[in-house]
Amino acid sequence: MPTMDFILSLDQGTTSSRAILFDRDGHVVATAQREFRQSFPQPGWVEHDATEIWQTQLGVMQDVLARQGVGASQVAAIGVTNQRETTVLWDRRTGEPVAPAIVWQDRRTAGVCAALRAKGKAGWIQEKTGLLPDAYFSATKLAWLLDQVPGARARAARGELAFGTVDSWLVWKLTGGRVHATDASNASRTLLFNLQTLRWDPALLRLFDIPASVLPQVVPSSGVLGETEPALLGAPVPIAGLAGDQQAALFGQACFAPGMAKNTYGTGCFMLMNTGESPVASRHQLLTTVAWQGPAGAPHRTAYALEGSVFMAGATVQWLRDGLQIIQAADEVGPLAASVADTGDVYLVPAFAGLGTPDWDGHARGTLVGMTRGTTRAHIARAALEAIALQTADVFGAMAKDSGIELRELRVDGGASRSDLLMQMQADFLGVPVVRPQVTETTALGAACLAGLATGFWGGADEITARWATDRRFEPSLPDSERSRRLARWRQAVERSRGWVEH
Repeated sequence: MPTMDFILSLDQGTTSSRAILFDRDGHVVATAQREFRQSFPQPGWVEHDATEIWQTQLGVMQDVLARQGVGASQVAAIGVTNQRETTVLWDRRTGEPVAPAIVWQDRRTAGVCAALRAKGKAGWIQEKTGLLPDAYFSATKLAWLLDQVPGARARAARGELAFGTVDSWLVWKLTGGRVHATDASNASRTLLFNLQTLRWDPALLRLFDIPASVLPQVVPSSGVLGETEPALLGAPVPIAGLAGDQQAALFGQACFAPGMAKNTYGTGCFMLMNTGESPVASRHQLLTTVAWQGPAGAPHRTAYALEGSVFMAGATVQWLRDGLQIIQAADEVGPLAASVADTGDVYLVPAFAGLGTPDWDGHARGTLVGMTRGTTRAHIARAALEAIALQTADVFGAMAKDSGIELRELRVDGGASRSDLLMQMQADFLGVPVVRPQVTETTALGAACLAGLATGFWGGADEITARWATDRRFEPSLPDSERSRRLARWRQAVERSRGWVEH
């Protein structure tokens, strides 16, 4: 009988679906990836086809096993990690979506959120959820679907429809509709989940007019919640790990102690800091979120985090490629940016989907300032990379103020963390070292670790910590006076981007 030597991680992201096979040493054995379509039906709207998400995810999980000649019986468990807040509504009987998925970047409900703030609801919502009323989160997206899809609200009231973020959608499809579940890390991103009770909050459901019948069951991030349909991989495989992508990356970076922080450079940029077993309320526009929840009876069953969200990171490079078309491929941006010594005082504020932490301005828009006749595409490319690092510096500063902890380093991961130029920029703008691990697939690794711990594939968190290893450490080289000047100049550019869209 084959031995169970692998954990399969499903990493469902904003622009692609991936499957990564890990061995017992936590090394990547094989990866498969497929992109899927992005839809922008109106300005500020972003949609996905949930069926295409499922088809690409199924395809890559089958591909990665076939490529390595690994059978389902050799896979100890599956861990799932996902783009968060993206909202799917589907028919429980057919398992088909009733409308396109509304992506986390979508701004169609910004007006609803502004109205909630105007009514003085922001503090009450933040106290319960740790979140700010913003179109980024799932509740207003779900309410919009229930109101705008013909017959959806009546069908939801009859129990015919199911809501979920992408993790719930994948679990439903993986289990053949037997399991409708999410974990606490994803639930805490909906504006419907109470951080104190760790349950769906009836008062929030009333505020957003969401029927409880559409909601998934909340399960631990680490724990067996079901098995895959046998036909999908040839045999049933336990699904034992579930976490939003950023929380999974925090786990994969072995940030198990309060005060440890990581930043993930993906489509967006997300910094999380472990705050321990109690939620920390933010005073500087950060989010308080569940980091992960272990199985019942485990020590430190629930861990919390502070989070700062940058909406446009890798997506800014995609815009250079697809929108401005000043590069043909994403990997051209680094050499182009490095071809000039600086930006020539050009600043790009990539507020294409509004501004996240610490500004939270859904009415801001992308702004390019400081151009002269001498400005070239190389300066713009460098300004785009600097914008990623500068937005992160804003979040880093807010996090230090909220936590009262002087952050001494930042662990980094995600695709863009492989850019030495960007990581050096990041260290320069933060004024502290940036540490890149040997395994940068920490989002997928985190989901694998959660699944592996739940099934005994790995012995405990100490084993994960012992395996974490540094690839490179980037030390800051910018003088303090120049760093301060550049950060102040950046904030001037940010102010130019704000309030462009009429309220």
